Amino acid sequence: MSWIVLKFGGTSVSQRRRWENIAKLIRERHADGARVVTVVSAMSGVTDLLKSIATGAMSSAQAHVVTGAIIARHRDFAIELGLDPQILRERETALTVIVDDPVAGASNFAWAAELQAQGELLSSTLGAHFLRSLGLEVVWLDARDCLRAVEQAHQTEWARYCSALCHTHPNAALASELAETGRVFLTQGFIARLPSGATALLGRGGSDTSASYFGALLGAERVEIWTDVPGMFSANPKLVPDARLLRRLDYDEAQEIATTGAKVLHPRAIGPVREARVPLWIKDTERPPMEGTIIGPEVPASIPSVKAISLRSGVTLVSMESIGMWQQVGFLADVFAIFKNHGLSVDLIGSAETNVTVSLDPSDNLLDSQALELLCADLAKVCRVKVIAPCAAVTLVGRGMRAMMYRLSEILAEIGARRVHLVSQSSNNLNLTFVIDESDADGVVQNLHALLVRARLTGVDGDPVFGPAWNRLTQPSADVPAPWWAAARASLIAQAEDHTPVYVYAASVIAQRAQQLKSIIGVDQHFYAIKANPHPEILRLLFNQGYGMECVSAGELEHVRAVLPEITSDRILFTPNFAARGEYALAFAMGVRVTVDNVALFGQWPGLFVGREILLRFDLGRGLGHHDKVKTGGDRAKFGIALADAALVRMSAQSAGATVIGLHAHLGSGILEAEHWKRVYADLASLAEQFPTVRVLDIGGGFGVPQETEQGALDIAALGQALAEVRRLYPRFEVWIEPGRFLVAEAGVLLARVSQIKHKNGVRFIGLDAGMHSLLRPALYDAWHEIRNLTRFEDAADGHWQVVGPICESSDVLGRDRALPASFEGDVFLIADAGAYGASMASRYNTRPLPLEVMRDDL
Repeated sequence: MSWIVLKFGGTSVSQRRRWENIAKLIRERHADGARVVTVVSAMSGVTDLLKSIATGAMSSAQAHVVTGAIIARHRDFAIELGLDPQILRERETALTVIVDDPVAGASNFAWAAELQAQGELLSSTLGAHFLRSLGLEVVWLDARDCLRAVEQAHQTEWARYCSALCHTHPNAALASELAETGRVFLTQGFIARLPSGATALLGRGGSDTSASYFGALLGAERVEIWTDVPGMFSANPKLVPDARLLRRLDYDEAQEIATTGAKVLHPRAIGPVREARVPLWIKDTERPPMEGTIIGPEVPASIPSVKAISLRSGVTLVSMESIGMWQQVGFLADVFAIFKNHGLSVDLIGSAETNVTVSLDPSDNLLDSQALELLCADLAKVCRVKVIAPCAAVTLVGRGMRAMMYRLSEILAEIGARRVHLVSQSSNNLNLTFVIDESDADGVVQNLHALLVRARLTGVDGDPVFGPAWNRLTQPSADVPAPWWAAARASLIAQAEDHTPVYVYAASVIAQRAQQLKSIIGVDQHFYAIKANPHPEILRLLFNQGYGMECVSAGELEHVRAVLPEITSDRILFTPNFAARGEYALAFAMGVRVTVDNVALFGQWPGLFVGREILLRFDLGRGLGHHDKVKTGGDRAKFGIALADAALVRMSAQSAGATVIGLHAHLGSGILEAEHWKRVYADLASLAEQFPTVRVLDIGGGFGVPQETEQGALDIAALGQALAEVRRLYPRFEVWIEPGRFLVAEAGVLLARVSQIKHKNGVRFIGLDAGMHSLLRPALYDAWHEIRNLTRFEDAADGHWQVVGPICESSDVLGRDRALPASFEGDVFLIADAGAYGASMASRYNTRPLPLEVMRDDL
């Protein structure tokens, strides 16, 4: 019979229903023909309480109060499990004796280790009795009889007793002995035995490491780590809800992810199973059927990607500088000997001709002010020393990191905006780490993960490594309707017979989106941003839905008048940026609403604004959006008036004879968080206190459309609720919005035909007769559009393809690394969500014709 090792953490052993899950899993593994060793932690919070006693920071009386609380908690849980609390008497006595031991004290690490071991001994005793009560023939096993700690040279007393390492070589004698004893065992994590017989602890995450040791010693079929998340993710899912599950990792990548900050698995747990070539699974105790992470010797071949981004706080940098170190033989040996003598493990290293800087990770070192003072005193004998703390280490992990460097420009820009003290690219080509001020760490993981997703560096369609996002795993799955074009496939293929490339627009989808926004109570006027798509039939459809038209140029104004001669001037909004004087004059002559976003215009163009009612566009100091190029706020943005110039623009407009009736802000596009518009609304309402004639607040557009299935759609109901909250505070203002892409993007598809198939050095290309001249967004914004072969819609993907166009530019790529079926010349391809900024941004570059456009009332 093979062996399977299961490990359960503190939360899993603190509730009856979870112990019932443990029993179910043990039965399943045993029924599959395996012997089972189950490793358990102390009940949640117990180790921390025992550690607080072990530090010696509390009085004897306080220690007895804490001890009594621990005993009472276990007794209460025994009753909850239907057990007689008397089964714990031996363990309770042992705990009391240790606490009362006269050798007790913060400096006695042997005593501290023995004390902290009691948590696991208590929980495993309870667990063994409960499992037996459920009919399982469980053998209680003292882990210290199996796990033997290794004494190491230059090991501090703290490391010997509180951060021990154990033998990992397969132990056939142990396996045979246990096999003769039983088939199901329950034992403790976190604890081992020194050669002297004393108890040793395995440090933080010790229960994971214990399970790994057992797996290695027994040559197990696998080790299963059961925890409160279903595996490793591309980022901490508590910080980044759309972090993606990592289905499969090799030992080295998992080691890097765990070492650089992932909390789900301690890095020490990987070493023993790696040496023994034992697979390690990470699974969710609450949801056993859910797929988790499998860590093993190798993973399926996949496209180079950043597997994870992690953050470690509390990092300390030690900078050592000496002019004499240049070409000095033995300087580094002398320096690192000092760290070794102090029992400190160095993590990252950066060097220059006269400086060496290293990082110390608190998880692997006993770092306190006294330890650092002693270290620096010795280092000062050979160099000048500077301690930089507290710091945070931000790490990107992925095999082949150097090959991805050229795609990390936005990542580097994001990091560069913070105080960076050290940059380290690992010699094993698995990680890239930036050490920054801890005070600059807020939001960095979230921002970087979003950039990685946009750069397609966290997996592509069909990549076997990446699974669903955390928010998709944990939220009830909603039935996502198939896109309208899936049902219209045959009709669209027929449409493509006449001509490609061609844009096809579904009138019903536009009408549906228009009604969605119309359902928001409290929005007084809706303007369609016609730059998204000025197709005449789209303008007429939205006009009939009650929408006004928002224009940004004289050409757009004249186009609206030509298409909609019946439209009244108050339903046209002119919001230009750096337009010529004549365009403003035309707008005023037409009697439309005009927005000004440059305070200088009032002085430069005297007479133009006399007697005019205008809106002022402000930059609220921040920009948002799915790409830097669609962020229209912030210091570097060319849009809007700075908040600092509010008083100046008020006086300038008044002096020019204008009346300010409205304030406007539009900070970016592709925004999916409803709170954004609530904040814009509130900021403008507050600003309006300085403008007594203001009666309108235009909170802009930018309503996002999900680019991928992992992204959640904009919650229109939440948006309405958010705006209503502000409206209750500021009821005197009208509210305007000016959506564009939200109304038409999903309604449009671009149809194209395959022109060529090409294979080059293992890279496969599908060429279309549509390219960046037809749809510029991928080249301009790195935008992601779903791409499907309509001709072979039902065929399975046969690998990853680069979908490109016929333009003589390297950026003429419509989709990278797309999972598509084998395609052939003449096949009809569909590019989805192309109704906005598609045809309107098309060009005749390379003297190629513009795509056709067709509005379909039957779709």
